[in-house]
Amino acid sequence: MSSFRDLRIVDNFYQTSAFFPMPTILVSSLSESGKTSIGSYSLCFPYYVAGKDHYAMILECRNSSNTAQNILRSGKCALNFIEDSRANFKEAVRLGFPGETCEEKMKNCRFALEAGQAGGEQKRPLVVKDAYQVFECTWWSELENAYSDSARIGQLEGIDPPYHEFNGITSKFGVHFILKIDKILIKERYYNAIIGGVKAGSFPRVPVDYGYRDNTHFWYTRFSRPISERIAAGKTAELSTVVYAASRMDPEVKFTDEACATLVKVPRVFLKAALQGCVDWVKANNISLIEEKHMAIIRDKRNAEKK
Repeated sequence: MSSFRDLRIVDNFYQTSAFFPMPTILVSSLSESGKTSIGSYSLCFPYYVAGKDHYAMILECRNSSNTAQNILRSGKCALNFIEDSRANFKEAVRLGFPGETCEEKMKNCRFALEAGQAGGEQKRPLVVKDAYQVFECTWWSELENAYSDSARIGQLEGIDPPYHEFNGITSKFGVHFILKIDKILIKERYYNAIIGGVKAGSFPRVPVDYGYRDNTHFWYTRFSRPISERIAAGKTAELSTVVYAASRMDPEVKFTDEACATLVKVPRVFLKAALQGCVDWVKANNISLIEEKHMAIIRDKRNAEKK
């Protein structure tokens, strides 16, 4: 007999039928008057993470919300990640309550705002000054020709078909925004941690929304000190495996065994990409034999690019 019970799936299943961990973020957008407005969201996740011309997030919300209407109009927003405090979460819950205008919500907003850094010809919303990081974004409205949905602004009682599949207005009450990441802004303390090496005490105090809510409360968990677990402890690829893969990359480029030895800790799923990066570098520098000294140069170059 199963140890689980079958729970009925209903609308907003992530809140009503599950305990689903999510971020707590503030989305700043431009109201019709051109002023910055803030809405609270949790349904915001990485979307395009590798192998594309752009990196992107996906934001899911009600198509009648202030934020949705603002993004449909201007195409710009900023995702502000706030740190854990009871005061911050209380304000996030207030800003997430539907029914108020942008002006009403922002009248007594406790979050200070400042200009972002993405720039461009179009005006952009301000960002939350106390956020530990901010993604400044542009709605990728070209996908599915979703830009046509801007003609449906103001339909707040539900929108009739046609609907898009994954970008733009997707249902009577829903909208999905594929958001290109234009800039990732991060406070200096956390910038230094990412560049210099993250330790347990380096993490921002990130609140996690439980997803589940009842009729009277939102629930979230307070931040606690993170713990680490070593990745694939003690596991390395056989040198012969790396040598074999390297020998098949390009007939004009050879690797010494010492060069290959520097890649034994690379997970096998990423090994080909790492080798290809080495091949591209040596070809650009008119080198046909990759030695250990070249691998050090390539590693330093990658670290510099990361900075």
